Amino acid sequence: MTMRDERLPTTTAEPGPSLVTWTHAIYALHAFSLLTGIIGAATVVGAFLTGWPSLIAVILNYVKRSEARGTWLESHFRWQIRTFWFGLLWVALCLLFVVATLGVGLLVAWLPLAVVGLWFIYRIVRGWLALIDRRPMDA
Repeated sequence: MTMRDERLPTTTAEPGPSLVTWTHAIYALHAFSLLTGIIGAATVVGAFLTGWPSLIAVILNYVKRSEARGTWLESHFRWQIRTFWFGLLWVALCLLFVVATLGVGLLVAWLPLAVVGLWFIYRIVRGWLALIDRRPMDA
């Protein structure tokens, strides 16, 4: 058994079909926020962290997480929750940098914010594709 195998959940109970549907809906809410940021006036990062679809998605993650415990969907709920909170952390650090440099860092802060936006897109696409294939997330 490799180290990677040891990190995978040991329980692989089959979730109910309604919970799989809920998980798809949560990914769809996150994706809708990303799409709003891509085609609208908001940024991808701003739409993902402050848009109502993503906020509702995170709330649903916490509400439905106990139902997913012990199934392969548990990793998807953890993946979605971590995507939101780690993204918020990175954005907060970027904003702290801008404040600490008295706004001079604003030009430099756009690059990490763009990377966070791409990271959001990657996480939602990768997670949703794994869900479609009925696979747990490995990290």
